[in-house]
Amino acid sequence: MSVKLEDTLKDENLIKRLEEIAKDTALLHGVLMRTKDTPNSPEVVSYAPFTLFPTSVPAALFHQALAVQTQFNRLVDRVSQNHSFLEDTLASTIKVDDFTARLFNIYKQVQQEGHAQKIVVGLNRSDYMLDHSPDGRTSLKQIEINTIAASFGGLASRTPDVHRHILKVANLPDECSLVLDNNPAAGLAKGLAKAWELYGSKRAVVLFLVENVQRNIYDHRYVENELWKRNIPVIRRQFEDVFRTGSLDESKRLFVDGHEVAIVYFRNGYMPQNYTSEQSWEVRLMMERSVAVKCPDISTHLAGTKKVQQELARPGVLECFFPDEPETVAQIRATFAGLYTLDMGEEGDNTVAMALANPDQYVLKPQREGGGNNIYGSEICEVLEKLKNSSERTAYILMDKIQPVPVQNILLRPGAPLKVSSCLSELGAFGAYVRKGSELMLNECVGHLLRTKSSEHADGGVAAGVAVLDNPLLV
Repeated sequence: MSVKLEDTLKDENLIKRLEEIAKDTALLHGVLMRTKDTPNSPEVVSYAPFTLFPTSVPAALFHQALAVQTQFNRLVDRVSQNHSFLEDTLASTIKVDDFTARLFNIYKQVQQEGHAQKIVVGLNRSDYMLDHSPDGRTSLKQIEINTIAASFGGLASRTPDVHRHILKVANLPDECSLVLDNNPAAGLAKGLAKAWELYGSKRAVVLFLVENVQRNIYDHRYVENELWKRNIPVIRRQFEDVFRTGSLDESKRLFVDGHEVAIVYFRNGYMPQNYTSEQSWEVRLMMERSVAVKCPDISTHLAGTKKVQQELARPGVLECFFPDEPETVAQIRATFAGLYTLDMGEEGDNTVAMALANPDQYVLKPQREGGGNNIYGSEICEVLEKLKNSSERTAYILMDKIQPVPVQNILLRPGAPLKVSSCLSELGAFGAYVRKGSELMLNECVGHLLRTKSSEHADGGVAAGVAVLDNPLLV
């Protein structure tokens, strides 16, 4: 954080004045969430939690994250098309993880029938933290890549103006210019629009498959409105709606409520609890079998699992996906943290021993999205002592714990006291790609996201109620 910003944080009177201005500015700019009490009603809304000030991020590492995103898009797409790699990689996981197994069963069924649709659209977000090594170097290390329901592209499009206004009022005009424009909502919509055009029916709709509780609806609405601007019709439905009113015709076209569906955009379906009944699984299978374009399709969903992430970090694996592109391999590999298998056998046994000896140096990760699932410190010992001789340990991977340097900021949340906190940040880069058959029609990095949380919280994102929205201040 700049010296001026640090001094500003010490000025209690100014901070108190900025608090009200900041919250009003967030509301004025549409940085919104529905409330916990009325998550499905637009009658009462609040600001989405955010930092009072933007957080300093080294410009070189920020640009590195954006530059590598198109290569991660290509990697995810290639992994999704490699049946033997997915089958071999997930073989141990699907024996012990029921959720991944059910997804994989749908994948196998679609493989056997043959893909009804040759158009693929991927909207993903690769998340990083800045690792500070003992020798003083700072490097960009990937936490994970989200290939389904990657969120906050909408709200992140609105936060730069909020922070610029706060900096102006705080008499920090020089810092204003270091907050970049950002519009992931438009970029994500561009990917969906390209796939919709390729589908080739002007009457067909984009179906947002959404959760029952919709606190984060405004994040969706920004992407939705970008599509409407292009005269692309959008409908929002839940699993149960599609079960009631959805069907395939003899050509495997998907119809919901009488609308032909060009694209199913999954903003749901990434966690076991999203599938509230067998009907939800039947709907997922029906959608995957249809000629509707899926964002993501089932193979791309599986390509985002932690086990695939761990396998891609093995020596020689990236080279299989980019056989004649050593620079691409180096660019991607530079962002990898240490990742270790817990498969049964000597290699997995060594990983268990390593984790038990130094649990504070690692993170134990299950095959889950949505934040708040990872295991740290002494809890790693509890889990691995229980599972070390059981195949159930293969439901997890082990990863080096990234060591960022905390910074001071103020986290603004409804009902929370105004106080300076020690904070850690996570940088995300949004990617959009569209492929038709073997031809990549679009491949772009479409924006970024910075989320910040108090350093006392080990895990969890904005939707999980731990992190808040932020902006990088490039230094």
